[in-house]
Amino acid sequence: LYVEMDGTGVPVVKKETLGRKGKIEGQPAHTREVKLGCVFTQTDWDEEGFAIRDPDSTSYVGAIETAEEFGKRLYVEAWKRGWSRAHKKVVLGDGAEWIWNLAQQHFPGAIQIVDLFHARQHLWELARKLFPNDERAQKAWIKIHQTRLLDKGKIETLVLALGSIHTSNPEVAEKLRIEVEYFQTNTERMRYPKFRKQHLFIGSGVIEAGCKTVIGSRLKRSGMFWTVRGANAILAVSLAAAKAGADVKAAAADAKAD
Repeated sequence: LYVEMDGTGVPVVKKETLGRKGKIEGQPAHTREVKLGCVFTQTDWDEEGFAIRDPDSTSYVGAIETAEEFGKRLYVEAWKRGWSRAHKKVVLGDGAEWIWNLAQQHFPGAIQIVDLFHARQHLWELARKLFPNDERAQKAWIKIHQTRLLDKGKIETLVLALGSIHTSNPEVAEKLRIEVEYFQTNTERMRYPKFRKQHLFIGSGVIEAGCKTVIGSRLKRSGMFWTVRGANAILAVSLAAAKAGADVKAAAADAKAD
């Protein structure tokens, strides 16, 4: 059984962002974060050993709320779905601290995996800082640090390699410091070859898709600005509709099988 979680900003009216800092220094916030979680099962893998999600097994929960409130919401959903009976329990997410805090609090003992594509993105952002306007150099650097180290789960070697880079550019130096800390903190969550041997998912595509379809298509269209109460009401309806659709498909499949 898998648990995934993520957050995405939704545009809100001005009164909902009073006193909140924006992403840009000195600018007010224009969005509030919807925290979205999903639970799904996997019982099989393909001929190449890649995990296959069980059809129509995904359920979602989410709202604009604190991490503490959201953690309880996701915990309840996971237990309804049989968390206590699962043979393997996995929490998948990006490197956000709040995700792993909730994983430790509500899902102790689960295998924790950082989404591989988020980890790769961190390296690409660093490559662009190190070699601005030099695509060839960026790709050469990525070939070593991503293909030979990150993808093979050699995170300690990757951390040493990043830590040995010297630069006189303060902005690049700060970026290096942040990335070294990121990979050090998530070392055990990036043992990708080990996870692949267990036929586990190492990408959080399910929750990423949910953010786009469940939230983006209903709450982030052109000209939309929400109150928190209104956004949560529409989100609740969207999640209920998504669950109802999955239930109908499952019932139809059962009927066909019978």
